[in-house]
Amino acid sequence: MQNSRDRGQDAELACCNYLQQQGLKLLAKNYYGRRGELDLVMQDNNTVVFVEVRFRKNNVYGGALESITSSKQEKLRITAEQYLQRETKLKNGRFDVVAMTEKVQNNGSNIYSFEWIKNAF
Repeated sequence: MQNSRDRGQDAELACCNYLQQQGLKLLAKNYYGRRGELDLVMQDNNTVVFVEVRFRKNNVYGGALESITSSKQEKLRITAEQYLQRETKLKNGRFDVVAMTEKVQNNGSNIYSFEWIKNAF
């Protein structure tokens, strides 16, 4: 049985694979800055995409999108600015959110559904 950290890492990996299939290029995973962490940093043409991955088993405590508070958004902005200043020559950036839910198949394997919101905030 997986703990929540392992499930989160599996979800981030599945999200990364999904976005790469959509044509994005991975630049960094779990980038840590002074004020926070960026789950995925990807490139879409000449734009750096800061991806916040939100995984929910169910919506009992609210959906994945509702869980991104204004203080969380501010931490992501500060960390993204740090990334742009230190890690890349690209200066265009956007924030995407990928909300994921897990579906268990009859054979016991898990698949994910993805809701990709570009320019989420």
